[in-house]
Amino acid sequence: MKSYDFYISAPLFNEMELKFNRELAAFLEKRGFTTYLPQRDGGEDEMLLKDPDLWPETSKRVFNRDVDALKSSSALIMVMDGRVPDEGACVELGMAYAFGKICIGFQTDNRRFASGQNNLMLDYCMSYDIVHDWNDLEVLLRQLKEKINR
Repeated sequence: MKSYDFYISAPLFNEMELKFNRELAAFLEKRGFTTYLPQRDGGEDEMLLKDPDLWPETSKRVFNRDVDALKSSSALIMVMDGRVPDEGACVELGMAYAFGKICIGFQTDNRRFASGQNNLMLDYCMSYDIVHDWNDLEVLLRQLKEKINR
């Protein structure tokens, strides 16, 4: 099984989200990190959309492939943008936390759960303070370079 530096956990349900995710992967890769981006690397998603009869078997393969990639990654970066974070990304964060992975929150959106805060179950899974812009992400990546298994 291939290993990755970062598993990118993010919503992927519209072109804006898909584009942001691709930009995040490119940002990390330009800095020498390997990434697993489910929308690019998970495979078979198109089959699910074209033929609902394939859903049970194909969706299970996609799920297992993503879980295996998460297990073989050194860290997870979760895109937390949106009115509330994506529920699939929340599950991936919980798994990464349970697997003992480095967990990073990336939230450029200023909408929050309550009183300007995120849900505490998300915040306390994070290994570092949540990053809110590309410049701060750059600084954190420089700090993490030595911690990520290469």
